[in-house]
Amino acid sequence: MTKDQKTQAIQELKEKFDKSPFFYITDSSSLTVAQVNQFRRICYDKGVEMMVVKNTLAKKALESLGDRGYESLYQSLEGPTSILFTETASLPAKIITDFRKTNEKPILKAAYIDTAVFTGDAQLKALVSLKSKEDLVGDIIMLLQSPAKNVISALKSGGNTIAGLVKALEERASN
Repeated sequence: MTKDQKTQAIQELKEKFDKSPFFYITDSSSLTVAQVNQFRRICYDKGVEMMVVKNTLAKKALESLGDRGYESLYQSLEGPTSILFTETASLPAKIITDFRKTNEKPILKAAYIDTAVFTGDAQLKALVSLKSKEDLVGDIIMLLQSPAKNVISALKSGGNTIAGLVKALEERASN
């Protein structure tokens, strides 16, 4: 790779890291070419971009973005490395988990999720359970609606009781 090619590769990676709030660093080195292609196809179909990168270029791209908390990721940039870029925090973890039902790898080295760093394959279960922004907003709306629904329900059911009482009082008064 020439110096110009390296500079261009670093710039492309820098743009990817800058635009992506979530990315996973993985090791898929022992997979066959067919398995890697299958994994890449699954990622593509689900909207996750997989890139095989040189560790030094990825590290330089991360360093060039300044202080964003990437420092703890540098130790994960050793050995064969693939990076999964995504818009949904838990999606790559779900893809990896499903893929590993029939394959040994890819292994999770690290994940960067909105300034939080998850290091090691043991973090995969925690990453799978992360909720998307839309899910969290939906949960909050449900929580906010719940008390209002209870009040309205109580008023409606109480309305029948109150109406019954008023009707009974009217009937007594007319008798």
